Amino acid sequence: MKKFLASFLAVFLLTLPVVAQAGTVTVKGSDTMVILVQRWAEEFMKKNPDSKLQVTGGGSGTGISALINGTTDICMASRPMKDTEVAKLRTRFNTTGTEIAVAKDGVTFYVHENNPLNSLTQEQLKGIYLGDITNWKQVGGPDAPIVVYSRENSSGTYTFVKDNLLGGEDYTASAQTLPGTAAVVNAVAKEKNGIGYGGAAYAKGVKELKIKVGSDELAPTAENIKSGKYPLSRDLYFYLRSKPSGEAKSFIDFALSTEGQQIVNKVGYFPVK
Repeated sequence: MKKFLASFLAVFLLTLPVVAQAGTVTVKGSDTMVILVQRWAEEFMKKNPDSKLQVTGGGSGTGISALINGTTDICMASRPMKDTEVAKLRTRFNTTGTEIAVAKDGVTFYVHENNPLNSLTQEQLKGIYLGDITNWKQVGGPDAPIVVYSRENSSGTYTFVKDNLLGGEDYTASAQTLPGTAAVVNAVAKEKNGIGYGGAAYAKGVKELKIKVGSDELAPTAENIKSGKYPLSRDLYFYLRSKPSGEAKSFIDFALSTEGQQIVNKVGYFPVK
């Protein structure tokens, strides 16, 4: 009987969800936001040595699921929550949650540094990601097949591009799906015929394509993001189940402070205010 109870207890403990240590504020979600939020957390904990923050990625969808399941305090999301997700949160916690825009970003398309192209129109980018354009010569580049890289469908950036560039249509089946923006950038840096996308802060070791709008070639700069000229601008969000309080509120207040927004600039994104 004792052996049975010991075995049962061991199995039971193994099936329990992993939770953060007491007193730790957990932040989970968008891979786009991880590098920014980790910097915020580092600086916040330097100023508040007794505070503990745990920041992990996994994608906006993963973070939103964790918020709905009650396994994270703060969700990072590079897209707004969907109506279906808000409905699930309401069913579980009787709340529609709290949305806080904490930074701005311009979704950027990367190509290899040796790619001669400097800009593409939104229609050309759409054609590439739908699979209608498969060779660089179709958009004024070299005669070479285009190697398309994309994010996984739990990514907020994946959803943003699908909704705002592809008009809700599905990505080409030939797109190679990668688990994070850093992986996309690394792949494009090695593949001379590659193209990928992600947050502006990740464009290191690759060429950042401008988006051609009429006679203008627009880069995701602070000026173009602030003015709204860059067509793939977006807010980056924190989501909580209720209004922030305690340590979570102190951390969010820091992120939105003058010092916190200066960190946004240093990382490569753009202040929300």
